[in-house]
Amino acid sequence: MSAAMKLDPRDRGGPAQPLLSVEGLKKYFPVRGGLLNRQVATVQAVDDVSFSVRKGETLGIVGESGCGKSTTARLLMRLMDPDSGSIVFDGDPVGERAGITVNEMRRQMQMVFQDSYTSLNPRMTMAESIAYAPRMHGTPRKEAFDRAETLLAQVGLNPRQYARRYPHELSGGQRQRVNIARALALEPRLVILDEAVAALDKSGEAQVLNLLGDLKSRFNLTYLFISHDLNVVEYMSDRVMVMYLGRVVETGPVEQIYRKPRHPYTRALFASKPTLDPDRRTTEMPLTGDPPNPINPPSGCRFRTRCAFAQAVCAEKPPPLAAPLDGETAEGAPHLVACHLPEAQAAMGVSAHA
Repeated sequence: MSAAMKLDPRDRGGPAQPLLSVEGLKKYFPVRGGLLNRQVATVQAVDDVSFSVRKGETLGIVGESGCGKSTTARLLMRLMDPDSGSIVFDGDPVGERAGITVNEMRRQMQMVFQDSYTSLNPRMTMAESIAYAPRMHGTPRKEAFDRAETLLAQVGLNPRQYARRYPHELSGGQRQRVNIARALALEPRLVILDEAVAALDKSGEAQVLNLLGDLKSRFNLTYLFISHDLNVVEYMSDRVMVMYLGRVVETGPVEQIYRKPRHPYTRALFASKPTLDPDRRTTEMPLTGDPPNPINPPSGCRFRTRCAFAQAVCAEKPPPLAAPLDGETAEGAPHLVACHLPEAQAAMGVSAHA
């Protein structure tokens, strides 16, 4: 999907300035035990994650369960406080005196969660759920409910039929459409979609994906799209960020990442995709070994314990995100890999579909 977008009147820094910039984001969860319930360890859920989202693009985030995708999304929305790191929204630091408040950031950045049922209040009708946030921000009741009905229609639900229904009266796809409408109620610029289609069947998934594409163009939106489905991420995204055990291991334009993955983990991730082609069936396991414990991750490169190319340098220090020696780049969207070994990158520099 094209990253082009119309000029937004709230745009402060121009189209070249990233809408969202994240630097050094970190979140550790304490593990308590013993008779006195003292902290005995920490789970390193997100560790030194940095990235940016350009205006009008869709950035896809992929990785296996437990890699830190959803925790990153919740840190961005400040549903939990990061241990360290900075978040800058269109040039304004979030939560700092010289920037914007968390409440103002949330007016411009909304989130759609995976579970369409538990993310809705079972005692509220669909119109009440959509109108709730605008009313809390001072919008008059009639105006908020009129907008709720308009949004229901824009996500494909007839307000006469669905405005007064409760969550248990809707299907999963219909509830997710309501959640999307609720996210748009404050007219945000960035929408975080955390596994937003994972619980839907393929028919409902296709309908919601097409709806998201239409809404992006209509409302001039930017998306942060989190999913475990690699095919869906390829379809939706302009750029892709691959995470492993709390860190970013590769990022770049979707065409380059899918055609020529450079990190051994990215290669294994793509090799795990199921296929119906008898000539492309997997004959060997794409990845061996158990995932490391996030309480005590490996030193240096966290993937080294499962990497066929690992050497002594991989255990000494974490590899920085950098362009491959022979990597292709696109204007404004470099292909970056966190790997010490050029030979590993070269071995990975073949078609992901080969």
